[in-house]
Amino acid sequence: MVEKTNGAAGAPPEGSGALLPEWVSRRAYLSPEKTALIDGPRAWSFRELDQAAEAAARRLWRAGVRPGGHVALLAQNRAEYVVALCALMGLGAVALPLNTRLAPAELGWQLADGEAAFLLHDQAHEGLARQALAALPPGSARPLLLPMEDAAGAPSGSAAPSPAGQRKAGDPALEGPPEAPVRRAVVSLDEVQGIIYTSGTTGKPKGALLTYGNHWWGAIGSGINLGGHAGDVWLLAVPLFHVSGLSIVMRSLIHGFAVLLHRRFDPAAANQAIDRQGVTIVSVVSTMLARMIEERGGRPYPPTLRAVLAGGGPVPKPLLEAALALGAPVLQTYGMTETASQAATLPPEDALRKLGSAGKPLFPTEIQVDAPPGEVGEILVRGPNVSPGYWRRPGEATAARLDGWLRTGDLGYFDEEGYLYVVDRRADLIISGGENVYPAEVESVLREHPAVADAGVVPRPDPRWGQVPVAFVVARQAASERLKAELIRHCTARLARYKVPADVRFLPELPRNAAGKLSRRRLLELL
Repeated sequence: MVEKTNGAAGAPPEGSGALLPEWVSRRAYLSPEKTALIDGPRAWSFRELDQAAEAAARRLWRAGVRPGGHVALLAQNRAEYVVALCALMGLGAVALPLNTRLAPAELGWQLADGEAAFLLHDQAHEGLARQALAALPPGSARPLLLPMEDAAGAPSGSAAPSPAGQRKAGDPALEGPPEAPVRRAVVSLDEVQGIIYTSGTTGKPKGALLTYGNHWWGAIGSGINLGGHAGDVWLLAVPLFHVSGLSIVMRSLIHGFAVLLHRRFDPAAANQAIDRQGVTIVSVVSTMLARMIEERGGRPYPPTLRAVLAGGGPVPKPLLEAALALGAPVLQTYGMTETASQAATLPPEDALRKLGSAGKPLFPTEIQVDAPPGEVGEILVRGPNVSPGYWRRPGEATAARLDGWLRTGDLGYFDEEGYLYVVDRRADLIISGGENVYPAEVESVLREHPAVADAGVVPRPDPRWGQVPVAFVVARQAASERLKAELIRHCTARLARYKVPADVRFLPELPRNAAGKLSRRRLLELL
């Protein structure tokens, strides 16, 4: 067992929420020899994961990480990322997972807005981390860079030596004598575990606060819906910086199943993991599922695969039918960052009978549709898995709620049996390859260019990515292919690749209504 003390970081967290034993050490106590994590050829038990988290917490403490401090993470899916998350939980520090696909300027803004004091990065993203620091807004505090391979280490202690130029394990900042005991014994369900930035409708993202209670009740609701199986192996091929990936780690700690970690999604590798490594559950978005079915080549899936959770927007019915024909039990799920991933999920027994439905709300969650029964309206969500608000934006949290219900902006309806059907995502939202793109953010970047007088962005269907953004621009100079290329380069330097317009079209003026609001419907008609 890990030693528990009443030091600064070991003291119970403040707050009125219920207290639970710290999750990592508790799971190690309950099922020490069960497999916790598989990464490539290596596998670790919960006992080994707990030991690695203990060692990482001490190294992070020596580097200056303290309870309540904000620590950003910029890395690909890897065992060290999971260890770092577990170590931050033990310290009581707040995790800020960063999207590795963002441009340096976007990362710099999030580091500043999130008040990150430290930036943990892997070797592959050291350059991007330094670029992000260089792109910090003027006057912002500069986070301390910490190589993840050294600060977190590998769970088994078998990590390769640190590459040249990285901070070595013998660095006093990581290996000096501890100032105080670090691992705490309990967590409060009211305490913030992390801040995940989600695209904002005003052109800047906002950090959704996720508490331990949000994760706890989300995991409990998911477990009730899917049923608990001691031998489950959950394939995690979605990014750990997304709530979909983070929530799988949290569920593993709470329920005690194994996580099979993939660096990135590859359809052949995912199918092979299902066939040869005993994967029973996998989380995907529709584009991932389509690539898996295509790569499968008509070969049926084994009966050991009991759930393919499909989120990130409605799955086309032909794709659902193709997957089910191969024995893949696709369960549509509805949720968002603010609901700690799932809010509603189709139960396994209804996969065929309710094809296309997102199911019923998870046990702790309430869902309403702001419309008469059977009609399409805005989806409202309430429950202990719903975020308490946004970092440094209390006004937005209040505006997003109606009598305690979170206004999602998504459209859907309930059928006569109470099953939720999601008709569309937020009115203006573009979902490209499972990533959220808000037109206002892209429009804001376009308007920064001196040749752009006005801009509007709408989605265009795409066979690979589902949707891609297309920009309509009012230019201050003669429209040309050269200007189009210049605007795309301008966006590429400031936005993640999936946010960059796939095409730019020029108009003498943008369609607007009497109130001056952009008419996206008319832009869609022009496509």
